[in-house]
Amino acid sequence: MTDSTHPWAPAPAFSADPALASLPWQQRYANLGPDFVAPVAPAPLPEPYWVGHSAALAQSLGLPPGWAATDSALQAMTGNLVLKGSAMHAGVYSGHQFGVWAGQLGDGRACLLGELAGQEIQLKGAGPTPFSRRGDGRAVLRSAIREFLCSEAMHGLGIPTTRALCVTGSDATIWRETAETAAVVARVAPSFIRFGHFEHFSQRQQIPQLQSLADFVIDHYYPQCRDEAGANPYLALLAEVSRKTAQLLAQWQAVGFCHGVMNSDNMSILGLTLDYGPFQFLDAFAPGHICNHSDSQGRYAFSEQPNMAYWNLYCLTDALMPLIGDEDAATEAVDSYRSHFQAASQLCLAKKMGLSLADPRQKALTDMLLPMLAADQVDYTIFWRRLSHWAARMDDEDFSVMDLFINRQQMQTWQYAFESMHKGMGTTDVSARMLRANPKFVLRNYMAQEVITAAQAKDFSVLAQLQTVLENPFDEHPAHERWAGFAPDWAAAISVSCSS
Repeated sequence: MTDSTHPWAPAPAFSADPALASLPWQQRYANLGPDFVAPVAPAPLPEPYWVGHSAALAQSLGLPPGWAATDSALQAMTGNLVLKGSAMHAGVYSGHQFGVWAGQLGDGRACLLGELAGQEIQLKGAGPTPFSRRGDGRAVLRSAIREFLCSEAMHGLGIPTTRALCVTGSDATIWRETAETAAVVARVAPSFIRFGHFEHFSQRQQIPQLQSLADFVIDHYYPQCRDEAGANPYLALLAEVSRKTAQLLAQWQAVGFCHGVMNSDNMSILGLTLDYGPFQFLDAFAPGHICNHSDSQGRYAFSEQPNMAYWNLYCLTDALMPLIGDEDAATEAVDSYRSHFQAASQLCLAKKMGLSLADPRQKALTDMLLPMLAADQVDYTIFWRRLSHWAARMDDEDFSVMDLFINRQQMQTWQYAFESMHKGMGTTDVSARMLRANPKFVLRNYMAQEVITAAQAKDFSVLAQLQTVLENPFDEHPAHERWAGFAPDWAAAISVSCSS
């Protein structure tokens, strides 16, 4: 029985309107027990208000029409009330941060409500938990908006990611570098289990708990790992996570996405983009770009991301060794990441060039192109989109691509080689395929800042407009052409760090 006077005791369930009170919540992860989660009590924020929400995601979760118009939903998604069938739990994990073992971490400002339609819903910023490590457990409006928009933007791009159901705000003051206002983002994923969950139990020599966690992940998310009779399911799990992580990193690199803080506790066991803090989509193509102001050594620079994912997979390998037992087999499984990444990267770039399969000619063109983009600091997204339109005619009189380069002659030579590769193919088909692979819109830092500035003045219309564009980033959206252009000069002064 839970002692109601305990500081972490959950509040009684709140009887909402009938539609919300009858939601079929599940508590599969929390049912693993107190070694994995701790109950959290609501820490109410005063006078919450809606900032934004995803209607499509709400529908997929089975939330009733008009749910966001109810005060019950507003209070529940702020963490002020607990809906019937849901609960509030924080999970424990550990991890390596910037290459250094950090010990026990955990959900310091996130709590899990449970599952709907096979998706976990987690509130980030709803108050302190047993793992807050002297923090306030809060999120600020600025960071909540960035996570909400980027989660939905990545989903629109077809990149595996956690999702964001909604953001609520409050005028309560939260101190970071300066005074800001509070917010809560409700994020959604099949699971929020990280590499660091496995590291936690392995480092503590809690092998029964480590096995329970691995069995939970295999049974619910990787059942194929038990399919082969006599096979080691934990070894198969490592191989599958290595493959999924390689595919994710290939997609990040292909779209020019910088995560910024790829600690092992920020790596998803399902190969999802997890934890949006100091992220950035490249403006100018700069392989060595560091988007995290806190990353003084450039550990998580854009070009280093594939290697850092590999490093984190070795942390996971070490954590799983008590279950795998065979070091040589484990090394082979994790080393498969390299070949998977190379294959996935070439396929991503082939699609960006209008091909359905990787091709040696396309690889040669890529090897020529990327140094040219870097040398002339060409806008990455705009280049690919202009090339996609140019491919419809491959017209010598169309200089829209060449105009992006200082070395125009070199680019012209490259375009001739590109045209030669596609010789005999219908240019209209090539262009159409490229337009489906090269987005017109990505969430640039200045765009997020425009939304934040408006939201701080209680104007949430800019968020809604940008959200519509980012949910369908391959469409033209002529009414929002300004968001498809070059970043303004002032955007270079935007600084994001781990506190973002």
